[in-house]
Amino acid sequence: MTLQLLLDTADPAAWKAWLPSGLFRGVTTNPTLLRRAGRPCSLESLQDLAHQAFSLGARELHLQTWGADVEAATATGLALGAIDPARVLVKVPLTRRGAEAARRLIEAGLPVTFTACYEPHQVLIAAALGARYVAPYLGRISDSGRDGHAELIAMQRCLDGVGTGTRLLVASLRHPDDLARLAAAGMGTFTLGPDLAAALFASEATAAAAAQFEKDAAAAQFEKDAAAAQFDCDTAAAPVP
Repeated sequence: MTLQLLLDTADPAAWKAWLPSGLFRGVTTNPTLLRRAGRPCSLESLQDLAHQAFSLGARELHLQTWGADVEAATATGLALGAIDPARVLVKVPLTRRGAEAARRLIEAGLPVTFTACYEPHQVLIAAALGARYVAPYLGRISDSGRDGHAELIAMQRCLDGVGTGTRLLVASLRHPDDLARLAAAGMGTFTLGPDLAAALFASEATAAAAAQFEKDAAAAQFEKDAAAAQFDCDTAAAPVP
């Protein structure tokens, strides 16, 4: 399984900061993230965001459908998928109504990400319908008093056990150690907020080593220049035979 990281934000400023790094395959969004970023949850707004994300190199963009019933959620999902069928994945909440809308979207040829997964058995719904991803919320599961890591490991075992192509897309990560522990348990797709992306690089030991390398590089160049200058002086002072 190849590692895939996505950036969990609807803020284009964060995309501009992180997508050029090459770390992130794409972007995940939802109505809550849109609200935090001050963006309307409308087709026109999401079309504009998609254009910005793809211009910055995103290879995947997860956009969440909405609607008061199955028909409305399906219609919105079809419109979102039409923005770019090859790169837009339609997110659907893992409810009974969401499952019916997802079935219709998948039958129409659109890739689907089920979101808001909290129970191990729910991943089997996603697998049965042929979803591309199913997104469990690690932090929120842990907040409920359960062992979030153990729950996600159980989800991964369910998917492995039935031999499905559906992948866990781990969301609601709080610390770099969460990423490392779950990767060691066989999970390979994660979506990270910008703060967690920055935290991946927060190592005092690494920063100190990098600073020492720069100091030594400058010192080595100075010593080389000094040696060259001394050689020139010695050569100039040498008697002419």
